[in-house]
Amino acid sequence: MTNAIPLPRFPLPNETALETHAVLKMATQAHRYLAELKGVSATIPNENILISTLTLQEAKDSSAVENIITTQDELYRAELHSDGPPNLASKEVQDYASALRQGFSLVRPHGLIRLQDILDIQCTLEKNRAGLRKVPGTGLLNAATGEMVYTPPQDAQEVEQLMHNLVDYINDAQPSNLDPLIKMALIHHQFESIHPFYDGNGRTGRIINILYLVAQGLLDLPVLYLSRYFIRDKGAYYAQLQAVRDSGHWEPWILYMLEGVVQTAQETIRLIGEIKRLMQACKHGIREQLPKIYSQELLNNLFSHPYTKIEFMMNDLQVSRITATKYLDQLVEHGYLHKRRIGRSNYYINHPLFELFAPNERH
Repeated sequence: MTNAIPLPRFPLPNETALETHAVLKMATQAHRYLAELKGVSATIPNENILISTLTLQEAKDSSAVENIITTQDELYRAELHSDGPPNLASKEVQDYASALRQGFSLVRPHGLIRLQDILDIQCTLEKNRAGLRKVPGTGLLNAATGEMVYTPPQDAQEVEQLMHNLVDYINDAQPSNLDPLIKMALIHHQFESIHPFYDGNGRTGRIINILYLVAQGLLDLPVLYLSRYFIRDKGAYYAQLQAVRDSGHWEPWILYMLEGVVQTAQETIRLIGEIKRLMQACKHGIREQLPKIYSQELLNNLFSHPYTKIEFMMNDLQVSRITATKYLDQLVEHGYLHKRRIGRSNYYINHPLFELFAPNERH
């Protein structure tokens, strides 16, 4: 089956018809929780704590949509020993997190998502500069049956024109008065339907979702990991994408995406609240029991790295190896960290933080 409906050019001629009562009601709810999430995020004293930890969660779940599966323990170990024997799944998740952080650094200063930014993100993910598709033959198959369910545009010029049209739509608020969250749903569907790259389309598209929220000022940090919503029922995600191509009906897809924003914003609000609670408890405990070693930089280190090591402590606190080792040993002695060994090196686990991200996982 090929796409019976040509891909639209944006803005759509009848965009106001998309703003049904159900859509506007859900969009209002989504905005409320995003605003709360934005406020809660600002209560964490060092933004790198959330950027370091939550982008890795988004990376893990988005990669799982593409059947790239890893555990939290494998991810954190890979962060400790990036020069060691590679766990390929963990490496791909790390590349996703790097691409998301890279995209954030590009988009944050000017609030634009340029085509070159999208190309650079995909390059970081796939480690190649193949760029937009130029050779025909790409099709999307049903994973269970092998049936061709959708054929994206095959002509290289059409792919490029559609991408320029989409980027213009992302960045120009004038042609469209749509709510930005409704626009995000349209943008994500269009990007996945153009399928502009040979590889990495799904993950690149899901990074664009988060960057768009930042570009629109709906979030200050890339902390909404929407991919958790997709991975819970991957079949529904792909079925919703395909249903629009088959029917041309946008409302179910828009409602699906808005519901995802609501659910994941609520979950992330709770998660950040728990991180804040753990940080406060750790802060008060260390200041009382180990006042000579306490600093905000030490606290930031413990909550930016669920698994930390001597080198992380040296870099973050600008102390010598002897001092970093002494600090870590004292934190272990008082129960703030758990010491483990891998090869010839030690690493140190912030157990409560690990449990927060992986309550049912052994390490």
